[in-house]
Amino acid sequence: MERDGDDWVLNGSKFWISNGSIADVIVVFAQTQPGARHKGMAAFIVDGDSPGLERQVITEKLGLHASNTAALFFDSVRVSGDRLLGGTGDGFKIAQTSLESGRTSTAACAVGIIQACLDACIAYAGQRKQWGKTIGNHQLIQEMVADMATDCEAARLLTIEAARLRDAGEPAMKNVVMAKQFATEAAVRAARSAIALHGGIGYLGEYPIEALLRDAIGLSLYEGTTQIQKLILGRELLGVPAF
Repeated sequence: MERDGDDWVLNGSKFWISNGSIADVIVVFAQTQPGARHKGMAAFIVDGDSPGLERQVITEKLGLHASNTAALFFDSVRVSGDRLLGGTGDGFKIAQTSLESGRTSTAACAVGIIQACLDACIAYAGQRKQWGKTIGNHQLIQEMVADMATDCEAARLLTIEAARLRDAGEPAMKNVVMAKQFATEAAVRAARSAIALHGGIGYLGEYPIEALLRDAIGLSLYEGTTQIQKLILGRELLGVPAF
């Protein structure tokens, strides 16, 4: 991002933008001071029909098909100086606030996936019969369901606490990343277990279980991977950054 009179000129690209192909207004985080890292980041409001902005829909995704996702390309896009949010060094702070909101929502989505897996498994375990009894009578099936229920409750409580702190205006970074990384990874575990419990039909596209796994994997990547969440949590706990 370079200054040109009263305007800024934006060049660059960004992939995996939610609602990127349909948004009328886009908040863009850009570097205004080369070498300043996060201290030089600024946030700008960019119109979706700005000359030089190209948007490409990303359709070939493993999961999360209901989520509009796009790649944005900025080729000398001019942005008026009055479209700057805050100051030129406020972008990182604004981005962190946005990420906290997104990560909390992602954790909540993951809780929904775990609950859906649990509900499907309980129903199927009470219907499917093997060796003269429903599979819910078998020890390993009960263990799988018990683990799933425990993960679901833990993920839900972590997410509720993160949301409570944010609603109260209290520091929530630690709780948000805990909720995001635990809930999304628990969702992947739950979906894999649900497929195993359902056996062959869990692998069929006509049943919803395989879609839950595909969506769960996507959530573990959204708003920062599990590894990034753990690095942030480590920084919050130890007081020193590892990246």
